[in-house]
Amino acid sequence: MYIKTGLKLAGGASPSLTEWGSKRSGMPRKSEDKMEKLSVSLEKIVNEMKLKVVYTPDEISKILIHRSDINRPALPLCGFYGCFEPDRIQIIGNTECEYLAEQPDGMVAEKLEALFSKQPVAVIYTHSATVHPVSIAFAEKYKVPLLSADWSTAEFIAAIIAFLNLNLAPRITRHGVLVEVYGEGVLILGDSGIGKSETAVELIKRGHRLVADDAVEIKRVSAVTLVGSAPETIRHYMELRGIGIIDVRRLFGMGSVKNTEKIDMIIELEQWESGKMYDRWGMDEKYTDIMGIKIPTTLIPVRPGRNLAVIIEIAAMNSRQKKMGYNTAVEFNKKLMASMGIDPEAEQ
Repeated sequence: MYIKTGLKLAGGASPSLTEWGSKRSGMPRKSEDKMEKLSVSLEKIVNEMKLKVVYTPDEISKILIHRSDINRPALPLCGFYGCFEPDRIQIIGNTECEYLAEQPDGMVAEKLEALFSKQPVAVIYTHSATVHPVSIAFAEKYKVPLLSADWSTAEFIAAIIAFLNLNLAPRITRHGVLVEVYGEGVLILGDSGIGKSETAVELIKRGHRLVADDAVEIKRVSAVTLVGSAPETIRHYMELRGIGIIDVRRLFGMGSVKNTEKIDMIIELEQWESGKMYDRWGMDEKYTDIMGIKIPTTLIPVRPGRNLAVIIEIAAMNSRQKKMGYNTAVEFNKKLMASMGIDPEAEQ
């Protein structure tokens, strides 16, 4: 007995895991570098940061934040609004509160009205500070969400920036497989049908962990870091030609899967071409640029008899060794030159 999904591709072919997931969730099909415009609801921030809601003009689930940058409005409270950006969350900490406390009552109202009249996306008081009644009045007047936090200002700023950076990180979806091998995030790329999923299954059997199969969502969480994950619809599932869709977590156990992983290296699989010169030395580093970040890339030719899982394990261990400061190809080259009486330092 089976459930008929009604999904058919042109020519009567069965849909791939990515195509099935895209029909179910609206996810782009095997998109290359398709950038998404993202937002996070104020409700999610409130729940994550354990904030107290003082006032909101609308349901907090409908208020969206589009910027990961935040601002402390010290200069605006002094009257300078030249570079003010209302789409940033405004943080009022002890310094701002002390400054306002030293001002005459009339000046406090004037300064706070000037701030709220710019209609920032949200204003948050930290240190469990008592929210100034004038702030509440102007928040209601100008429809500005007003919240408070128990955190110290420095801790709160660090936490909310990290949270927003993760949730608003630029992202793309790549066709490939992401696995964790010896602690290294390995993104396996290659043409459809070349054996990426089969190689990943062999790696899982050897004790490594699957992050994503067929479609890998890649987030640029910092200027130097890419993090990959699977779309929620197809998380922990794999598609194997001839078998169909399998649930890796149920087949191999909880230890065989991982929700996210930093991308440390790329393995690109291609069909072996007779006569083509492949790297047999390892001196030249190759990189793939993804959203402005260069990831070390190894090209592996595929032909019958090659154990790709073992080769990828060695590539991952070699990558870790390079990070620890030892490059086998470079050291071997130095030894070879020394045996020929050539000073490697002079050659450089």
